[in-house]
Amino acid sequence: MKIFYFFLFTLIANTIVFSQQLVCSTQDKEAFETKIIAIDGFLEKEFGKTITSVGKTFLGIPYVAKTLEINENEPLVINLQELDCTTYVENVLAFSLVLKNEKTSFKDFTQTLETIRYKDGKRNGYASRLHYFSEWIANNEKKGFLKNITSEIGGIEINKTINFMSTHRELYPFLKDNESNFTKIKESEKFLNKEPLCILEQDQIKKNEHLIKSGDIIALTTAIKGLDITHTGIAIKKQDGRIYLLHASTSGEVKISKQPLVAYLKKIKNNTGIMVCRPI
Repeated sequence: MKIFYFFLFTLIANTIVFSQQLVCSTQDKEAFETKIIAIDGFLEKEFGKTITSVGKTFLGIPYVAKTLEINENEPLVINLQELDCTTYVENVLAFSLVLKNEKTSFKDFTQTLETIRYKDGKRNGYASRLHYFSEWIANNEKKGFLKNITSEIGGIEINKTINFMSTHRELYPFLKDNESNFTKIKESEKFLNKEPLCILEQDQIKKNEHLIKSGDIIALTTAIKGLDITHTGIAIKKQDGRIYLLHASTSGEVKISKQPLVAYLKKIKNNTGIMVCRPI
């Protein structure tokens, strides 16, 4: 019994929950405060440079999948110690935006992150999260946070049915046994399928690479049936003039790809190309 109470006390001491709407450990709150100090002065006229400077401060942070799958109430999860590819991009964009807007309190950050992560900026259950990254791009373009430039740099439109979540609902804990969530996800898929996907095909990236800038968000498209995007990260141009990928890598941590993006993509099974969007 003593062991149980010790565990319970430790859990409470290390977790902040505001009205069951926000989940954040004390370590993550401290990480936020440290980060805000560390990135002070990073704001530059060219916003992409701000994005990459902020992005580099996460180097070495462990990759952990499904950190947002906390409970069915879909609280806003603040986790700066464990990141997957999407939460990495979201956090980098959120920190960069609070710098840009000169509003850097913890409340400003959480509100910005919530706006980025959820459909039309409104968190209303599991299905309101922008699960498909192509929808994440479209919705955040609508919010004015970025611009999808794929068509401008050589991208072409393709027709592909997006339905991976509804056809693999057993893979998603809060989808497989929840009919309401399932119905809403199918509605999101129906909306996505009204428009074609625009992708820069893999064999066209090298000749258009010069049009990609540091700080652009790169989304990796796939041939997997029903799926739009498998991975995402941030473009970074090195001194050799080539574009590399700054990302939360499934191989273990936030890192910069050892090879240029073109060579990196060729090693990824089922990759068909990329989508590119520019934070503004």
